[in-house]
Amino acid sequence: MGTPTRRKSHLLLLVAVALVSSPAQISARGSPATFGPVFEDQPLGLLFPEESTEEKVTLACRARASPPATYRWKMNGTEMKLEPGSRHQLVGGNLVIINPTKAQDAGVYQCLASNPVGTVVSREAVLRFGFLQEFSKEERDPVRTHEGWGVMLPCNPPAHYPGLSYRWLLNEFPNFIPTDGRHFVSQTTGNLYIARTNASDLGNYSCLATSHMDFSTKSVFSKFAQLNLAAEDTRLFAPSIKARFPAETYALVGQQVTLECFAFGNPVPQIKWRKVDGSLSPQWATAEPTLQIPSVSFEDEGTYECEAENSKGRDTVQGRIIVQAQPEWLKVISDMEADIGSNLRWGCAAAGKPRPTVRWLRNGEPLASQPRVEVLAGDLRFSKLSLEDSGMYQCVAENKHGTIYASAELAVQALAPDFRLNPVKRLIPAARGGEIAIPCQPRAAPKAVVLWSKGTEILVNSSRVTVTPDGTLIIRNISRSDEGKYTCFAENFMGKANSTGILSVRDATKITLAPSSADINLGDSLTLQCHASHDPTMDLTFIWTLDDFPIDFDKPGGHYRRASAKETVGDLTILNAQLRHGGKYTCMAQTVVDSASKEATVLVRGPPGPPGGVVVRNIGDTTVQLSWSRGFDNHSPIAKYTLQARTVPAGKWKQVRTNPTNIEGNAETAQVLGLTPWMDYEFRVLASNILGTGEPSGPSSKIRTKEAAPSVAPSGLSGGGGAPGELIVNWTVSCGDGAEALWRDRSCPRPVPTHPRTQNSPGESKPILYRSPEPRVAPTKVWAKGVSSSEMNVTWEPGQQDTNGILLGYEIRYWRAGDKEAAADRVRTAGLDTRARVTGLHPNTKYHVTVRAYNRAGTGPASPSANATTMKPPPQRPPGNISWTFSSSSLSIKWDPVVPLRNESAVTGYKMLYQNDLHPTPTLHLTSRNWIDIAVPEDIGHALVQIRTTGPGGDGIPAEVHIVRNGGTSMMVENSAISPAQHPGTILSPSVAMLVLVGYLDL
Repeated sequence: MGTPTRRKSHLLLLVAVALVSSPAQISARGSPATFGPVFEDQPLGLLFPEESTEEKVTLACRARASPPATYRWKMNGTEMKLEPGSRHQLVGGNLVIINPTKAQDAGVYQCLASNPVGTVVSREAVLRFGFLQEFSKEERDPVRTHEGWGVMLPCNPPAHYPGLSYRWLLNEFPNFIPTDGRHFVSQTTGNLYIARTNASDLGNYSCLATSHMDFSTKSVFSKFAQLNLAAEDTRLFAPSIKARFPAETYALVGQQVTLECFAFGNPVPQIKWRKVDGSLSPQWATAEPTLQIPSVSFEDEGTYECEAENSKGRDTVQGRIIVQAQPEWLKVISDMEADIGSNLRWGCAAAGKPRPTVRWLRNGEPLASQPRVEVLAGDLRFSKLSLEDSGMYQCVAENKHGTIYASAELAVQALAPDFRLNPVKRLIPAARGGEIAIPCQPRAAPKAVVLWSKGTEILVNSSRVTVTPDGTLIIRNISRSDEGKYTCFAENFMGKANSTGILSVRDATKITLAPSSADINLGDSLTLQCHASHDPTMDLTFIWTLDDFPIDFDKPGGHYRRASAKETVGDLTILNAQLRHGGKYTCMAQTVVDSASKEATVLVRGPPGPPGGVVVRNIGDTTVQLSWSRGFDNHSPIAKYTLQARTVPAGKWKQVRTNPTNIEGNAETAQVLGLTPWMDYEFRVLASNILGTGEPSGPSSKIRTKEAAPSVAPSGLSGGGGAPGELIVNWTVSCGDGAEALWRDRSCPRPVPTHPRTQNSPGESKPILYRSPEPRVAPTKVWAKGVSSSEMNVTWEPGQQDTNGILLGYEIRYWRAGDKEAAADRVRTAGLDTRARVTGLHPNTKYHVTVRAYNRAGTGPASPSANATTMKPPPQRPPGNISWTFSSSSLSIKWDPVVPLRNESAVTGYKMLYQNDLHPTPTLHLTSRNWIDIAVPEDIGHALVQIRTTGPGGDGIPAEVHIVRNGGTSMMVENSAISPAQHPGTILSPSVAMLVLVGYLDL
């Protein structure tokens, strides 16, 4: 099987090769710098004006190659004859067309670049010729209609390519018709529409058509046509749509889409647009005769409706936008070196709409299945490669919207064994009683057959000696008798070679004093002893690791020190131990020939870690119910919890009264008492054990306690003054629970003087009760859009200024299509924010939405309803087959992609929640692929990872794995969200992981 590599040097043999002992090779690549053509510049499509004064057109082509490439060109699939003195000249690789004409030169062009390695074909470039003829010279017939009616004046543009833009003149240049609600110029047909004519429209009209090409612009005028108006018809009549967009509009992803809609009517109709199967994006919602989507995407596909409305009625038209896409590579081929006689599989894949077809080229010519070569759409398979298979290959993906090319070189090698790059090590030291592996890796193609000898004795496999399939010699339980010369012999049909090394046996390294396990408290210091013996002719080095990760003794401000008095002593001292210093310590005594190691476990006890997932429920006027999840106990049982609260936004954290008063360490919920009604709060939880109190949890979401009747009567009642017929009464509101003053002045640091004015008729003694009425104005421009399978965003604009009371916020009512509004669910916002996210919805469901303002007296009138449809639910399967690999400072994680079912939403990426033993707060990583590389601290030992899909429907089910750094590659432990079994290295309990995900994956 071939593997992609960097290009290597090769020697091209032009003579027959015999089996000789000297190195030899055959390759398609030739000299060390030989490689096939790689395009650096390819031709682009060009629009050439027929009336241009330019005398030539240049189509670019340049390729990097060694030896340098030669160039040919094809036009409409046929190779061109580029002869000296002809109109078609080859300049470098560029094609120059002199005095181009449409009849001779319009077509599809491709460049072919070749050298001895092979040939590649460029992308297609279409040369088109643009033109705009003059309008007909014939006089135009007058147009007659009644004043007050609508009228259309046809443009009838002349023959042209490509499309045109249009404007209309009235009577003389440059008196252009304005674009307003009464006039409309279609950029599709050029026709002028007037919704309702009046006396100012009398006159002569001319259509101005303009062509915009790559490097020229041309405009032409039509003959004037007179508009005559008969007696005014004052009747009112309903809208009638005259400029209609098509029933189907096709567009490519990224293009601008424009739909036109204009109606006659009296009064002049108002135009409105809506998406029948969704909501219009606020970015391009409009009340104009055109609906423009600047960069269309697949989400914009659907049915659109234009509505024209006036006081006499309405008219509508519908049409569908169908979004398609040019081919785009998902997987491409890359340069490959492969041994002669081996098998090879190449693959490429492309996306597009319609789905692209895939074909293959070899040296610019179509490649079909044949003996030893199998072509299966995007797969190309070779069996028993031969030198003739070398060359340049291209994978071509195409649909009706375009064609893309991916190119790569295949170099088939035939090499005699050669040890010059990888000889057997000349001196091979080994430890007595140990094991040694001596590699034999000559460069050879096909793979060489390997034999080993000691002196003149050929070695065969035994209980102590093994020659592996890759040619490595392994000797076990080494003794002095194993010393001597060892030779590797390598041979294939191209030749043979050998390489020799000398094995020298040394005394083994042994641990004489091993470290002992220990149990310490946070802040203590500890020394782990480690002594060793070794061969005196060699240097001895001690290496310490924590959970299989090397300890960095040179880190500034580090906690580790090691003894340096004797070569055989490698004691490790831990100063001011922290929680992260707990784990498995390994002392390794090492020489160049062998090593010995011993392990010890250090347990560091400390105050608890922060609790997680603080949730507030059962909100009352003075009480709430608080729940949380246990954090790490850090090897000392949690004894109690303390709850704290603060008022938002600037309050300080204070301990609160609770029920029960003393919260034991096994509790995960408690009631908070003594809160102030109608107040915004945040809460947090602290855990304590015998070693102290740990870090607090993160703050809960902000909540507001419920209203309550005042518990303290007003004071300081007084009165007097005022105008005749008016009584002024003064009093002071104290800061009692539930006092109205708390809503007006949330901090309430001092009594609030209040001055209501009451007016009575002379002689009346009954009091007047003042109550602000509900809001009278409905919000406008309500827009709703499903953002996941259970959520939608709602935005609106406040109504015009409403003086009825103090606005507290907005109430959103939403109900499923087919239900009655009386069954609507409701959610309220606080304050003047004009956007909200509604949660807890059913997947793939259409909802109706209205918004109302509310104050203390109640809710106001409803806005016009908007519609939104939630997304399909996310896939209900977690990522599987998770594997990971550690490097010195990074962690690479891979998993199988999740493929959604038909009733599930697409997967656009993955979310990974990562937590290690150094930082208890998880971090969230996003990726669009099924793998991720993240930087990790050098001294981490354990990590917990949760991976789930994400997409339009929200987040999927997580897969959870527990990772222990061991210096190698590990495979998936779990295939579902079920937590793995706990063990001493676990860093996050299942309940903590679940509740942390609630906060960190809600994106």
